[in-house]
Amino acid sequence: MTYENIRQGKFICRPNRFIAHVEIDGKTEICHVKNTGRCKELLIPGATVFLQEFYSGSRKTRFDLISLYKGSRLINMDSGAPNKVFAEWVKKAGLWGEIDLIKPEYRYNNSRLDFYIEADGKKILVEVKGVTLEENGIARFPDAPTVRGLKHVTELSRSVENGHDAYVVFIIQMSGVRYFTPNYKTHKEFGDALKTAWESGVNILALDCKIAEDSIIADNYVDIHLC
Repeated sequence: MTYENIRQGKFICRPNRFIAHVEIDGKTEICHVKNTGRCKELLIPGATVFLQEFYSGSRKTRFDLISLYKGSRLINMDSGAPNKVFAEWVKKAGLWGEIDLIKPEYRYNNSRLDFYIEADGKKILVEVKGVTLEENGIARFPDAPTVRGLKHVTELSRSVENGHDAYVVFIIQMSGVRYFTPNYKTHKEFGDALKTAWESGVNILALDCKIAEDSIIADNYVDIHLC
């Protein structure tokens, strides 16, 4: 996916999880943060950030914070990007052959899962998770406890018993990581549930991405360590 009207700035502070103060061309601007996670390791004063500029008068802010540099690594932190990246990737990847139907925001039992797909005679449920946390080259999820994520993984385990193919796909919003692992330190229950889901037949994939200032695209499979 691509973004238009990208501007470079310098991160100043984040008064709350929805907005940040950013310096652009010597002026402090208020921008919308498209990620409600903690992102404390990313949003550091002085970090180089990239923002999408909008010209609609109906918006409360003129800018959306899209990506930033953590050291020399460019990381996309737009929480709306992973589903779009997956939808673009899955149509070209040939994972299930020819896709007959792809339906986003699918209601299954008491959960709203990211995708329902029909392909090769299979009924497939997919939950997509964006990953922005990296430590020493290791990508981890989540960066904060996720009740919603835990619920969805548990729901996918049940769906396998009902004859569905089920996938959890981690879109790592950066390149060059060594492998992916659940963040047991932050949310052990999620990590345990993910491992149980895999043992129950849920497929787990992780993909890194090519990141540019104005784009993000799924790239390569990344090794997964569940222990």
